[in-house]
Amino acid sequence: MANEENKDKDLLITRIFNASRELVWKAWTEPERVMRWWGPKGFTSPICKIDLRVEGSYLFCMRSPDGEDFWSTGVYQELVPPKRLVCTDSFADEDGNVVPATYYGMSPDFPLELQVTLTLEEHDGKTKMTLEHVGIPPGTMKELTGQGWNESFDKLAAYLAEA
Repeated sequence: MANEENKDKDLLITRIFNASRELVWKAWTEPERVMRWWGPKGFTSPICKIDLRVEGSYLFCMRSPDGEDFWSTGVYQELVPPKRLVCTDSFADEDGNVVPATYYGMSPDFPLELQVTLTLEEHDGKTKMTLEHVGIPPGTMKELTGQGWNESFDKLAAYLAEA
C-alpha cells in the first residue's frame, strides 16, 4: 500500500471479466496471449518476451497506429499464480535497456521505474482484476496512463470473450 502523500501518484483500476481467473492470468503471462490485447485502442503488440519467474523480466512492444514503437520492460518481484503479480515498469529501448520518458518525448518528471501490482480474485464465476500502478506523476500523465490501461482492458475483455 502506498502512503498518503503518494496517493496522487497511484492509479487504481478494477475490472470484472467474464472469464476464469486462470485464463485472465494466462492472458497476462503468456506472450502469445498478451500480444492479442496489449496497448490502447488502435495499437498492436508485435513483440512480447516474458521470463515468468521472480527476478525474471519482460519486454513488451506497443506499436501506435502510425507505426511508432513504444517499449516497456520490468522485473517480476512477486508471482502467486493465478492470484497476484508484482513487477517494476519502465520505458525501454528495443534491447530492453531502461530509458527515461524523454526518450519518447514525455516529461522529464516521469520516474525511471514504477511498480505494477495485479490482483485476480474469483468473483461470482468471473474474475475481478485490480491493477495498481504506482509512481505516475499526477495530472495529464496519470489521466493518459489510465485511459491507455482502460482501452487495453477493453481489448482484453474482447479477447477473453473469444478465447
